[in-house]
Amino acid sequence: MTDPAPLLPDPEPFRVLGTPAAADADPVLMRELYEALVRGRRFNRQATALTQQGRLAVYPSTTGQEACEVAAARCLGERDWLFPSYRDTLAVVARGVDPVEVLTLLRGDWHNGYDPAATRVAPLSTPLATQLPHAVGLAHAARLRGDDTVALALVGDGGTSEGDFHEALNFAAVWKAPVVFLVQNNGFAISVPLHKQTAAPSLAHKAVGYGMPGRLVDGNDALAVHQVLTEAVERARGGGGPTLVEALTYRIDAHTNADDATRYRDAADLEPWRAHDPLVLLENALRDRDLVDDAELRAVEAGAEEMAAELRRRMNADPVLDPMSLFDHVYASRTTQLREQAARLRAELDAEEA
Repeated sequence: MTDPAPLLPDPEPFRVLGTPAAADADPVLMRELYEALVRGRRFNRQATALTQQGRLAVYPSTTGQEACEVAAARCLGERDWLFPSYRDTLAVVARGVDPVEVLTLLRGDWHNGYDPAATRVAPLSTPLATQLPHAVGLAHAARLRGDDTVALALVGDGGTSEGDFHEALNFAAVWKAPVVFLVQNNGFAISVPLHKQTAAPSLAHKAVGYGMPGRLVDGNDALAVHQVLTEAVERARGGGGPTLVEALTYRIDAHTNADDATRYRDAADLEPWRAHDPLVLLENALRDRDLVDDAELRAVEAGAEEMAAELRRRMNADPVLDPMSLFDHVYASRTTQLREQAARLRAELDAEEA
């Protein structure tokens, strides 16, 4: 029988910032992560504003969770795959996908918006946890081919209550698939708090039941999340199998613009997490080591504003839509039913133009 002790997470979340280890952190990595966090925060604000202006149908913000999103994108190699949930738009942008293409699904105007094969980013998954078995399948296939590809799958705490979560972890562990599961525990599945979902000491403890290690990390500590995920990715790449990582963070904004968070939490609940803001934590660490000055910080903010302005400009342009494109990219060859539907739509469009 396998000794479960090495698979259990540490009692306390792993941290770098605020510990002696912060003094040895790579300055270049710290600056890069900080810039990505600032841009990510500005991206969240801009996307939320676009929703309020009617340019997006919905936007699930990751304000407060930027450290998880940025670290997830930056721990992957060029040949690795990212499997995001609907909330992980920032991780996809940080991975290098065009922001407008990332927001296309939430705009509701064309399929997924970007090419998964070209970007090595799976479609944003709206159904909870369905991306996890897909990540396991891709990782297992890569292993059978002899590739060194690793899949990183993101899911929220609510997704751990879905059957797909458990099935994915079981298959991954049995097959020793090169996949890493990152659970962003932001406290709520819409309005359902974590204590109503599980009685486990932590979500990371669920890993031992499937025979994989569980790691618990401070999700607002960008350096800690980056280190834990990088170690898990390299472990998977080296044949060590999957890892379940739980990042403790908090959803500062409402679930989406359609949600009224005041119905299930008090404004005072946010204050401890605002004091544990991932941007502030990393900025303080940079200042403590004299790695940045005010001019450099202003330059980072200016770059984020330029990004937001460009996003506004492009999103405010009405897209040119072809209704017939609804039938593209569904199957390699259209089915009889799709051909019939396409013919009917073509006839309706021709009648309108006549």
